[in-house]
Amino acid sequence: MAPLSSFESRIGSLSGTPSEIFDFVTDIRNLRQFVPDNVVEDLVIDAETCSFRVPAMGTVNISLSGKEPVNKVVYSGTALQSNDFSLVLDIIGKSDGKAEVMVRLAANLNPILRMMASGPISDFLEKLVGEMEKFKGWKQKQ
Repeated sequence: MAPLSSFESRIGSLSGTPSEIFDFVTDIRNLRQFVPDNVVEDLVIDAETCSFRVPAMGTVNISLSGKEPVNKVVYSGTALQSNDFSLVLDIIGKSDGKAEVMVRLAANLNPILRMMASGPISDFLEKLVGEMEKFKGWKQKQ
């Protein structure tokens, strides 16, 4: 098995409370809000699982695999037909009642794949946090 590679986003400031963020992102269907239409194809999604195809990367499968109320949501998945990864959203409460978020991705990547994927993964994490910062509908649910 390839070594574990870890990537982290910057900390993003969100307009919702930690509870609102947690409730929203534990329904995987709501993550669709943060993925641009031109990024994925063949999207199949329900409350706890998601499958889609990314051109030049193949099918990606994601499922909700853990949650720590109000603080953390963990998704697990596979990509490139065998590479396991986890996507962790750490939700941090601020003194004003609003939330911050940091997104971490860990994947088993061989050195060559890590070199090729490092830039796109970092870009993905930045875009994800950026979209979460712009989003105002945390109280809405799927």
